[in-house]
Amino acid sequence: MSATTPPPAPQHVAVIGAGMVGLATAWFLQQRGVRVTVLDRTGVAAGASWGNAGWLTPGITTPLPEPAVLKYGLRAVLSPSSPVYVPPRADARLLRFMAGFTRHSTAAKWRTAMRAYIPMNGRAFDAFDALTDGGVGASTQEAKSFLAAYRTETERKVLLDELAHIRSAGQEIEFDVLTGAEAREVEPSLSDAVGAAIRLHGQRFINPGEYVHALADAVRARGASLVTGADVVDVRDEGPAVRVLTADGADQRYDAVVLATGTWLGDLARRFGVRTVVQAGRGYSFSVRIEHVPSGPVYFPAQRVACTPLGDRLRVAGMMEFRKAEAPLDQRRVRAIAAAARPLLRGADLDARVDEWVGSRPCTPDGLPLIGGTRSPRVFAAGGHGMWGITLGPLTGQLLAEQITTGRRPAELAPFDPQR
Repeated sequence: MSATTPPPAPQHVAVIGAGMVGLATAWFLQQRGVRVTVLDRTGVAAGASWGNAGWLTPGITTPLPEPAVLKYGLRAVLSPSSPVYVPPRADARLLRFMAGFTRHSTAAKWRTAMRAYIPMNGRAFDAFDALTDGGVGASTQEAKSFLAAYRTETERKVLLDELAHIRSAGQEIEFDVLTGAEAREVEPSLSDAVGAAIRLHGQRFINPGEYVHALADAVRARGASLVTGADVVDVRDEGPAVRVLTADGADQRYDAVVLATGTWLGDLARRFGVRTVVQAGRGYSFSVRIEHVPSGPVYFPAQRVACTPLGDRLRVAGMMEFRKAEAPLDQRRVRAIAAAARPLLRGADLDARVDEWVGSRPCTPDGLPLIGGTRSPRVFAAGGHGMWGITLGPLTGQLLAEQITTGRRPAELAPFDPQR
């Protein structure tokens, strides 16, 4: 068999990474009769899958690089209180990422990338529904209201323009334009400072930590081994098998391997022809009590603050901090998010924060994830989703499982070639 000949359908696959993407891939591989071992150096949902906003928003899933980013300004991104922060002393990897990100922040490149997302967005909910129908013990919640709220109509124009571009690219999205008073009728948790809003229809949300743990339980119940504390240090294609070595000396062989390690994807994937920089875009969140828990997500786009009802609390999330994934939580970011949300929420105790968290979204310079085969026919990549790993994670797993077991790449994955 030549190096380019697809190997037989694998019987035993190792999935490295126990976040939404890795576990969804494991579940759909099991659906196709494949034995799975999941390896993670920390634990289930230990990375970006736990503390994010939990939005399932295919209607507004768009490429992160966009022309508006270029208008943001150097002074803004260097401020510690800015919702988009770049440290003044960037390393070579970050500089390379930022250069590529800037090149892709044009209208033409945004349209090209948006066309790649549209087929995925159209199938995103179907993949979640397949997990529910297959017995995963967590479900998605319909966003009875999903409000993007602004101080002024002028601020709102930015999202209205973006929605127009999304529609012109062929993406379906339904919404209403509301006054501040109309928005407060829908959502009393908004303060009088809100003067304009947009209500999005047809979106959903989840408690991401609970959902990913339920997915892990389902994968275990189907017979998978889920090994935590497994720090994978090397992956080697050795002919009919792939050898996986961990820091504790374990040495196992599998028919195929899926690299779903989020921000650390490039560490193992580089030797298999994956050259795209995967940069940590760190997000922060915390939870607070609020007098009236919203019935759905609330977004303050001008402040880049996302709020999601989780039980009797409100999760408040924000920030895109391009910094090393291992850096400690920076309290300045937490305080900046609280300060940005304070004037716009009514009855939220933003000083009594719990579950303060930072996690690293895996971002690529062109805003497109890396999903599919590598230079090795036995090693596959699944990551780089940026802000959309929760929304597109299950579909990523479904399509990648199809490719791994059939040897044929689904058409939806063509733009996300890890070797591009």
